[in-house]
Amino acid sequence: MPVKLKFLGGVMTVTGSSHLIAAGKTEVLLDAGLFQGHRDEFYKINTTFDYNPRVINALVLSHAHIDHCGNIPNLIKKGLRCKIYTTSATRDLAGLMLEDSGKIQEEDIKYLNKINRRIGLPKRAPLYTKKEASRATKIFRPISYGQKFCVAKNVYATLVDAGHILGSAITVLDIKDNGRNIRLGYAVDLGRKNLPLLNDPVIPKNLDYLIMESTYGGRLHAPIEEAQSKLREAVSRTLRRGGKVLIPSFTLERTQEVVYFLNELLKEKLISSIPIYVDSPLATDITEMFEYHSDYLDKKTGDDIARGNSPFGLLNLRFIRDQKESKALNADKRSMIIIAGSGMCESGRILHHLQNNIEDSRNMIIVVGYMARDTLGRRIVDREKFVRIFGVEYELNAEVITVNAMSGHADQRELLEFVSSCLPLKRVFLVHGEEEQIRALYGMLVGKGVNAYIPVKNEEVLLD
Repeated sequence: MPVKLKFLGGVMTVTGSSHLIAAGKTEVLLDAGLFQGHRDEFYKINTTFDYNPRVINALVLSHAHIDHCGNIPNLIKKGLRCKIYTTSATRDLAGLMLEDSGKIQEEDIKYLNKINRRIGLPKRAPLYTKKEASRATKIFRPISYGQKFCVAKNVYATLVDAGHILGSAITVLDIKDNGRNIRLGYAVDLGRKNLPLLNDPVIPKNLDYLIMESTYGGRLHAPIEEAQSKLREAVSRTLRRGGKVLIPSFTLERTQEVVYFLNELLKEKLISSIPIYVDSPLATDITEMFEYHSDYLDKKTGDDIARGNSPFGLLNLRFIRDQKESKALNADKRSMIIIAGSGMCESGRILHHLQNNIEDSRNMIIVVGYMARDTLGRRIVDREKFVRIFGVEYELNAEVITVNAMSGHADQRELLEFVSSCLPLKRVFLVHGEEEQIRALYGMLVGKGVNAYIPVKNEEVLLD
C-alpha cells in the first residue's frame, strides 16, 4: 500500500495551505486554507480541486488562521462530509474567523455585482456566505493536546502545541503501511519560544518526515523584549508631538499581543495613560475567547486571568463594535492608540483610519505583522511616497516603524533549531513561504546535511 503526500496549496507562497495524505483508500487532508489574492485568481484557485472532496475520510486542522481553515465551508459545499479534528480553542476561533470571511465575501460580491450590472456582466456569487460558514463548525471534533486518536483507517494523529496562536497545533501522523509505521510531522505554522501569552512549541520525536513552514526562512527576528521597547519609544514620541498611533493588526493573536505589551508598559508607567481602542468587532470576540480558553495560555497569563487580573482588562482600553463609534475616532483630535484590522491593510476599519490620518506627519503607523507583496501594508512598510486607499491617492507623511520582534512565526535560527531537534529525518518538505525565504532556508538545511526538498503545487511524493 503506497503512502502518498500531495501538496495542494501553500507551496512557494504563504497562503492557501493544504496537503493530502493518501494511504491506500484512506485520504486525509491537512488544513484547507483559503488562497488570498486578486479577485479572479482567488475564485479560480479556491474552487479548483485536484482531488475529490467527497471521498476525504478526515481533515486535521492546525489552527484558525484563514490561510489554513478558510476554504472549509467551500469544501463542504462541494461534498466534504468527514469529521474535522482540531483543538477546542481552534474550533471556536475558526467559527468566528469563517463567519467573518463569509461576511467579507458577501460584501465584496455585492459591490462587484453593482459594477457588473452597470457594464452588462453576469452576477457572481461568493465562495460561501456567513450562514454557510456558521454551519461548517458543526462537523468539528475537539481533540486535546497529546491525545493519540484514530483519524481514519490506518492513520492515527496526535496534536501538540505549536506555540503560534491560541490552540494552534503541530500534527503528528502515524500511518500504518504493511506492518510498518510512517511518522509524519506537520509544523505549519510554527511559533517561537518565549512569546507572551503562549507556551513554547513542543518538539515531536521519532519523525520520519517533516512538512515545515518557511515564512521567515531567510530572516532573523529581534528578541521579543525589543518589541516592548520599540513600542514604548514609538508611542512616547507620537504623544510628544500630539499625534495618533495607528496599529494595523491581525485580529487573531497579534491584537491580543499588542494589548498585552501596552498593559505591561502602563503597569510599569513607561508610557502615559492615553485612550486605547481596539476597533474591531471580530477582535473583541476573539479576545473574549482568549479569556474563555485561558487553559491554552501560558501559566502566568492563565493565573492572572483566574485571579481577575486579565491583561485585556485595562481601564483606558475600549473595544469598539459600533461603526459610528469607529468613525467618531477620526473626528477626535486627542492623542490615542487605535488597533484595527486588517493586518495587511487590505480591508477593514484600518483603511478608514489610514485615510484620515496618513497624511499628518504627527501621526505614527506601527507595523507589527507580516505584510505580503502587493498589499497596501507592504507599500506602507516600503514607505512609498503615495499610496492608494479606496481608489484615492494619499501622501504618506505619517511616520512608519516596523516591529518585527512581535512575529508569531519562527525565524531562520528557530526553524533550523526545530529541525535539528527532530533529527534524524528522511526528508524535510519546505512549504508556506515566498520563494526567496524558502530557498534561503533550503540552502542552510542542505549545508547542514539535511535532506530538504521544495515541492511545487499539486506535486505528489511517495513516503517509504
